[in-house]
Amino acid sequence: MIGDLPSALDFGGKSWAIRTDYRDVLNVLVAFGDPELDDREKVYVCLVALYKDFDDIPSELYEDAYKAALVFIDCKRPWEDEAPQNVPSPRSMDWEQDETLIFSAINRVAGCEVRALEYLHWWTFMGYYMEMPPEGVFGQVLQLRKKKAKGQKFDKHEQEFWNHNRDICILRKKLTAAQREAEKKLNAMLNGG
Repeated sequence: MIGDLPSALDFGGKSWAIRTDYRDVLNVLVAFGDPELDDREKVYVCLVALYKDFDDIPSELYEDAYKAALVFIDCKRPWEDEAPQNVPSPRSMDWEQDETLIFSAINRVAGCEVRALEYLHWWTFMGYYMEMPPEGVFGQVLQLRKKKAKGQKFDKHEQEFWNHNRDICILRKKLTAAQREAEKKLNAMLNGG
C-alpha cells in the first residue's frame, strides 16, 4: 500500500516482525563499518538487531533474512530489489564521524530534535536525510568530499572552507585495535619516544 511503512519482512513463506526505529538500523550500519568485525559477524549483528524473533528464524533462512534486511535498510520495496546494481561510488560520509552534522541537518528538515523522539521509523528518518539542503554545512561537506574523490579542483571559496574545516571534511579511515596500536608505536618511534 502506498504510504505504508513496513514493520515486517517476508521470506521463507512467512512474515517476520522487525525493529524499525532508525536507531536500530544505525546500529547495523555502524557494525557494517566496524573493521573489527568480519563479514559473518556483521550479518549476525544485522539479523539480531532487526528481527524481533531472530531465534525463531531457521538457519537455512538466514541468507533470505539478510537479503530482506538489506532491501529494508536501502528503503526499497521488495519488488524494487530487481534493479540493476550500479558500481559503488566512493565513500562520502560516515554515520559515526558525521553524526553531529547529520543530526543537525535532519533536525532542521524535521522541524524537531529527532533524537528526542521516542520512535522514528527508519524510512521516515531516511526521508529527512534525503531532503537535507545542499547549502547546509553537511551538504557542503558532502559536495566537497565527492568533488575531491573525483579529483576535481575546488574553487577559492571551496578551498577556504576545506582548509578551515579539515577536521569535519576529511573522512578518517577506521582502524582495528591492532592497526591503532601499530600506528601509535610508529608515531612514538618517529617522535623520538
